[in-house]
Amino acid sequence: MTAETDPGSAPTRSRLGGLRHVLPVVLGLGLFGLGVYALYHLLKPVKAADVIAQVRGTPWTTLLAAFAATAAGYVALIGYDWSALRYLGKKVPLRIVAVGGFLGYSFGNTIGISVVSGGAVRYRIYSAFGLNAFEVASVSTFVALAFGFGITVIGLGALAIHPYALEGVLPFAPGTIRVWAGLAALATVALLTWLSVTGATLRIHKAEISAPSPGILFGQLAFTLVDTAMAALTLYVLLPHGAPDFLTFLAIFAAAAMAGVLSHVPGGVGVFESVVIAAMPASVPLDQVAAALLLYRLIYYLVPFALALAVVALNEARLAGGFVTRLLGEVPEPLRPVMQSATSAAPALVGVTSFALGAYLLLIALVPSVQPDEIDPNDLLAAILLEGGALLSAILGVLLLILSQGLARRISGAFWLTETALSAGAAASLLNGLDIESAALLLGAATILWPFRAEFNRSAKLTRGVLSPGWSILVAGIVVSAGAFFFFMHAATPYTNSLWTEFSGAANTPRALRAGLAGSAVLLVATVWLAIQPARTHTRLPDPAALDKARAIALSQNDPEACIALSGDKSLFFDDTGTAFIMYGVKGKSWVAYADPVGPKEAIEDLAWAFWDEAWEHAARPVLYEVSERYLSLWIEMGFSLQKIGEEAVVHLPDWSLAGGKFKKMRAAHNKALKEGLEFAILPPPHDDALIAELKTISDAWLGDKVGREKGFSVGRFDPAYLQNFPVAVVRREGRTLAFANVLAPGDGARVSIDLMRYLPEEASGMMEFLFIELMEHYHDAGAREFSLGMAPLAGLEARRGARLWNRFGAILFRHGSAFYNFEGLRAYKNKFDPEWRPRFVAVPPGVTPLAALKDAALLIAGGARGIIGR
Repeated sequence: MTAETDPGSAPTRSRLGGLRHVLPVVLGLGLFGLGVYALYHLLKPVKAADVIAQVRGTPWTTLLAAFAATAAGYVALIGYDWSALRYLGKKVPLRIVAVGGFLGYSFGNTIGISVVSGGAVRYRIYSAFGLNAFEVASVSTFVALAFGFGITVIGLGALAIHPYALEGVLPFAPGTIRVWAGLAALATVALLTWLSVTGATLRIHKAEISAPSPGILFGQLAFTLVDTAMAALTLYVLLPHGAPDFLTFLAIFAAAAMAGVLSHVPGGVGVFESVVIAAMPASVPLDQVAAALLLYRLIYYLVPFALALAVVALNEARLAGGFVTRLLGEVPEPLRPVMQSATSAAPALVGVTSFALGAYLLLIALVPSVQPDEIDPNDLLAAILLEGGALLSAILGVLLLILSQGLARRISGAFWLTETALSAGAAASLLNGLDIESAALLLGAATILWPFRAEFNRSAKLTRGVLSPGWSILVAGIVVSAGAFFFFMHAATPYTNSLWTEFSGAANTPRALRAGLAGSAVLLVATVWLAIQPARTHTRLPDPAALDKARAIALSQNDPEACIALSGDKSLFFDDTGTAFIMYGVKGKSWVAYADPVGPKEAIEDLAWAFWDEAWEHAARPVLYEVSERYLSLWIEMGFSLQKIGEEAVVHLPDWSLAGGKFKKMRAAHNKALKEGLEFAILPPPHDDALIAELKTISDAWLGDKVGREKGFSVGRFDPAYLQNFPVAVVRREGRTLAFANVLAPGDGARVSIDLMRYLPEEASGMMEFLFIELMEHYHDAGAREFSLGMAPLAGLEARRGARLWNRFGAILFRHGSAFYNFEGLRAYKNKFDPEWRPRFVAVPPGVTPLAALKDAALLIAGGARGIIGR
């Protein structure tokens, strides 16, 4: 069998891996299209004007009831976070949970990917109160599972009581539905109770599910019941007379919600509405159901989103000082970390808002702006104003769609163009039939976004990275929706070619056609223009000039790992100001950055985004290898997912001493080595040729005792030019050098590490321990704070039930992988020095598995596949 047809061949596996990443997206877009088509088909008999009239005619008392039910539902949603934190044993002040929960759900529910978007907001808030990234991820996972199980039990229970709810949707008799729904509900509750009481774990394919304690479990089911009931009640009070009773409707609502979740369509748009409409009795007017669904989306999703965004914007203005602070006072001290954390999510939220408003402008360009009897068809000025308003709305809508990605990347130009587009859109709305409501909405949005202007401080080009797969799919969804919306709004007008040339104040359909054509043309031209933009790069190959610049930056920072950039085997990516850089290597489709970015903290965010843009522009995937916790919030904000790959051992030097019973054996061995004539010295650069030649002899002997070539990428190489950058620690006996290590102590020398550590093979016994002790004692006396013993790969990963698959695989390899590398022995050796263990991560973009990223990093370190095999 050839490589092209063998399912196990590398090219085939690569294609299948890519297909696995693309398929869910394509499937989601396909289901969205089917949902929109089903919705259009169900609403075909309905006139758009009737739906708009129903919305406008909804009594205020009904709207107030819907708002009250929404408020009660969001209080219940906050209970999810409270239960999750109890499950994890974390104590966070209740008002912090309330604020964090409300913001997380308001943004997550509307964006439609609650586990991702809501989790990112939660991380920023809860991390300020001591939770790490994995604990916040556990909160998000707990919430997702609690909602899934809870709504399943509620929906099945309601269906068992009222089996006629989905009689028109399911191809089963009501009696059969009642029996099976009741059995399924009881079985689910019984299973969860058994898992909770016994502490057992249920394994389903690759996932393992364990339940919390009975108190937390049934408390969470109660929160889910209230949440689902209030969400259903919000829609129920908006439905017309003739709708099923509430318990029956609860079953319909739960089924529609689950269909929306399972479809993976953001917010279940189209799928949720189709199920609700299909389940309504034939006697219920469809136009009134459509109006109720439209109002439900506005009240339950968009209003909380707008309120949460307004709250964050208002507090941003209060944090900035000035008029708003004098008027409303400063943010209370306990809430200050919460609001500061939430503000960091502003660029993504503003980007989502811009995208939504762009879609809104496109849609209102397709809406009949006036009724034929409201305007003189011969009024040329009115026709020109309406035509211009519709065209301008469509063009500005496309502009906001394009700007949304620039906003998410914190580009300042995108923010100012968005503010301008929103103001122009308000003017276009006034021209388009004196649409005061839309003009007020757009001006209100511009006002709310104004306090966030300081968050948009990047000067990158708007054209970089716009054509990402996610953005393209979202735009495709908007185009599909706009097409369906146009046909729905203008279904009563038969199509003729003369529509394109008909101009009058009452020519609503021709005007919408031309506006749609203008918007499509602008979108097409912009897409083609963006696609043909030449690639520009900030990357510098490690030539002498680039290395000199990197040396100046690295030696000014208190980060020993920054010095690895000077080895010369990695590319260097500088920021626009030349004050910060990322070191990285290219392997396959991966740009693998090593360690944290180097430079002043205020330059790192722009640098990271520029590196992200550059990688994607070159059809590569950015990967971060061995990053610390320092910039975790930034990596999460950028969309990276993180996996722990080991722990760094760091000794706190002010507390370090060989005295005491803990180091009795180590102290005895060290004293013995001193009596046997070992001497320690640190030699500052520059180093003479005789010393370099002596060190090379030791290095060659050390390498000759190993299998495989010299490593690189994450470690330095033996290179005279590289060693001239650092002091060299040597161990000698009677004047003969036996071992050496180059010392990395940049900046003020507060943090110290070593890179190359090599010794003569016949002197291996106890040499590493002697050198470590001497180095720590020397730098303890010099006033340094930390000494790094380096990373222990795979250390600290847990194989407990429920852990991620990578964590379990890594933990097993750590314990039983001695045939490949003595992971456990290395950690045990370093643990003798009583260090603090700090986690290290690999960060990968969406669609990239940690194993694929680690494979590329391993190839870079080993110098290719032969290096790995040899090792």
